[in-house]
Amino acid sequence: MFEALQIPDVFPLGIILFDILFLLVAIPIEAYILNIRLNFDKKSSTFYAICMNFFSSAIGWFICFQIEPLLPETWRLELINFVFFNRLSSSGEVLGSIVVFASLAFFITFLMKLVLLKSLIFSLREEITLTLKTQLPPIARYSRRNSSKKILNTNLVLTVLIANALSYSAILVLLFIIFPQS
Repeated sequence: MFEALQIPDVFPLGIILFDILFLLVAIPIEAYILNIRLNFDKKSSTFYAICMNFFSSAIGWFICFQIEPLLPETWRLELINFVFFNRLSSSGEVLGSIVVFASLAFFITFLMKLVLLKSLIFSLREEITLTLKTQLPPIARYSRRNSSKKILNTNLVLTVLIANALSYSAILVLLFIIFPQS
């Protein structure tokens, strides 16, 4: 009955721990940026940062597992070697492709986080509009409607870009500390 629930012989514990560590680094940084730049309270900004990071991490792993069978054999072996054993070869082709994939991952993650944050804000819109209606007089509500949406959208994109860049930079510094060049 419990044969399907057995732990496999090779378990990628290292990459799971690294992913948890990266989430623990990225969530507070992004929550702070959301708090400062978008004037969310600390609880809301932490909630948004947790949702954005967990969902983007899960989607990223799903994409990785879907793309892995399509990769050339050398890249597949390098990916498997990194996921299970935290080792990369020092081949120039592999290191060059890592830079390209890291840049691509940054922008894809940025877009995923932006879409996720917009959908979270949209799904909680009723609560936000109720608080705005109680704070603004009726004339100000109608005159500021279009201009505040444009400012909020631009501010949202820039805030997510800054938060993603800072969290990626912190993770990169952490990687340089964990894997020093020999």
